[in-house]
Order: sequence, then structure tokens, then C-alpha cells
Amino acid sequence: MNPVPATVPATVPAPAPVRLLVCDDHAVVRAGLLALLASAGDIEVVGEASSGEEAVELAARLAPQVVLMDLQLGDGIDGVEATRRITAAPDAPHVLVLTTYDTDADITRAIGAGATGYLLKAERPEELFAAVHSAARGRTVLSPPVASKVMAQMRAPAPQPTERELEILAQLAQGLGNREIARALFISEATVKTHLGRIYDKLGVDTRAGAVAVAKERRLLR
Repeated sequence: MNPVPATVPATVPAPAPVRLLVCDDHAVVRAGLLALLASAGDIEVVGEASSGEEAVELAARLAPQVVLMDLQLGDGIDGVEATRRITAAPDAPHVLVLTTYDTDADITRAIGAGATGYLLKAERPEELFAAVHSAARGRTVLSPPVASKVMAQMRAPAPQPTERELEILAQLAQGLGNREIARALFISEATVKTHLGRIYDKLGVDTRAGAVAVAKERRLLR
């Protein structure tokens, strides 16, 4: 009687690594991220960008599955605008924001621009790896502090600027300083400063540029 040959189990091919593009304007940070991601084994960094414009160009040319995007990128377009341009393209990759900034305004702008996830740089490497894989599948990924802020925003409607505050926002958008705004609106500089503080609180920002950016996002400027 001939022996029955042993059955050789079929080899299941390993899944292809996630194709990733890294965008950060600091060379040292990029180098650290590349070294960290290389240790994951199932993530392939296909390119690195030092500006928003370069990220948009490389995303179109290299066809990554995920773009790891910083928000503050120095000169040129910021990470929010780069995200908007990348996600607007056909067959766009998913964008996973990786930043140190967790203000309400930054989170709202990034998600509104099409980001799939929002991760803080304080997260552990394992959390970053898992977030990249989740983002590649189109799943929303939020750091716990960010998720808490998003839930708070959903539960409580954002306070709206008053008519006077909208007037001051319009002046800010034109690049006017406090003294010029005071003269244009016939109020004191101290009153302008008071209104600016209230505007910053309502929009979740701490700079004039941030106030203008969020006002444009919310279409508050006439």
C-alpha cells in the first residue's frame, strides 16, 4: 500500500506594506520619523516632503495610500491647505495629520479639509503604526484628547462673533493693526484688544492669522 503524501499547507502571502508619504518641514523630525517607521516592517515610506506644495506634488506622482501631514510648514501653504488639495484629487490618498497642535480651530480646519485622522506627536510608536494602517483603510483615527475635543464641539454649538467682532475680523483680514482698526471703527485701542480676546476665545485660536483663517473657514467674512 502506497503511503499517502503529507499535505503541505498553502503559504498565505503577507499583506503588502502601506505606502506612506511623510510631510514635515523639519529635517531632523523627518529623519526621526523615517527611522521609526522603518522599524514597523509593514509600512513603506515612498517619499518625504518638506513643504505643503511638495507634498501635493509628490502625492499626485507617487500615489501613496496615506500622507502623514504636519500642520505648520513654514513658508508656503500650511498642512490644512495641502490636505485640502491632496484630498480633492481623484483617487486621493488618505491624510493622517501628525502634529503637536490640538486647538479646536486646528482640529476643525484639518478635518474640514478632508483629513481622515488627527494624531498628536506625543502618541506612542505603536499607536502611530496602528493609525497609519487604520487610515489606509479609510477609518477615522483620533488621539484621545482630540476625540474629546471633537465630542465637546458636537455637543455644544460654537459661540458666534457679535456684529462688532465681525467688523473687527473684516479689518484683520485686510491686515490692519489695532490702531488702524480703532481709527476705522471709531473706538479705542483698548476696546479693540478686548474684542480680539473674545474673538480668539470664540474661534479657538491665539493669533490674528489663526482668527482670519478660521473666519474664512466658517465663512464669517463678508
